[in-house]
Amino acid sequence: MHWDLPPLGAIRVFEAAARLGSFTKAAEELGMTQSAASYQIKVLEERAGTPLFIRKTRQIRLTEAGEQLAPLVSSVFSTLSDAWFATKGGASGVLSVTTIDTFASNWLAVRLGTFQLMYPGLAVKMDIASRSLDIARENVDVGIRVGAGKWPGLAAHYLFKADYAPMLSPALAEKVGGIRVPEDLYKVPLCCPQDPWWEVWFRAAGTRFEPDRVIPGPTFGTQAYEATAAITDQGAAMLTHNLYTAFLDKGQLIQPFDITGSDGDGYWLVHAEARRTTPKIKVFRDWILAQTAEVRSREKRELPAGGAARHG
Repeated sequence: MHWDLPPLGAIRVFEAAARLGSFTKAAEELGMTQSAASYQIKVLEERAGTPLFIRKTRQIRLTEAGEQLAPLVSSVFSTLSDAWFATKGGASGVLSVTTIDTFASNWLAVRLGTFQLMYPGLAVKMDIASRSLDIARENVDVGIRVGAGKWPGLAAHYLFKADYAPMLSPALAEKVGGIRVPEDLYKVPLCCPQDPWWEVWFRAAGTRFEPDRVIPGPTFGTQAYEATAAITDQGAAMLTHNLYTAFLDKGQLIQPFDITGSDGDGYWLVHAEARRTTPKIKVFRDWILAQTAEVRSREKRELPAGGAARHG
């Protein structure tokens, strides 16, 4: 189909000048000089074969032809804007996310601001659940789950490993002369010492876990609280490495050993398969996969770790 249309740039200048009542203001809004804006209007008028503005000293006014064209052009630009917004994921309203406490507080919460800046019309509502909600039945848009990526009816997108390792504050480690071998962990309290992952981790480290040597530390039942205890010098906690990189980078925690455990499980973004193209789900999926891309790239370069994965 042949479209006999003037240059889009000229139409943009016309729309702005008609709306603002000034070539100068239109030029400022569009980031061009006043003379460039005037030239674009001249091009448009030549193509139309009629003046679109009446020019007076420091004032312009639409001609009859301009008044007929202006609302139509504004409408078209509004429609085009809506179409483009939808194309790049015209997400608005509320995006409901169900996730476990540790992921929400130690990974998602510290990064969510960048997503909200990108999509200010989309409010994120987090549901911190101790159980896996039925996403299809409980009106939840997306979820964060730990496992092997197989959930019936759900599309699953891998984020990163659920590997874990002992972590503690630098001050506590220094207080006992450093943590250089696994047995040095018996010099400090162990958070949730009855957690079976201590035994699994010690085995992965090539030694036997000896509960009788443990100094019992606080037990909270979730990594989020145990991490707080570790940061405040109360003991060593068994934590998922990928959820605490910010604390490690800032020096609030140290991970004395590179030894980690994993049974292949990881953190996954999930949503109903049928809703794959829903704009608000698509933009969140694209964002979180971009946020975790560097971690996945690093994982591909590393050798597989032994042991078992800690969830939660």
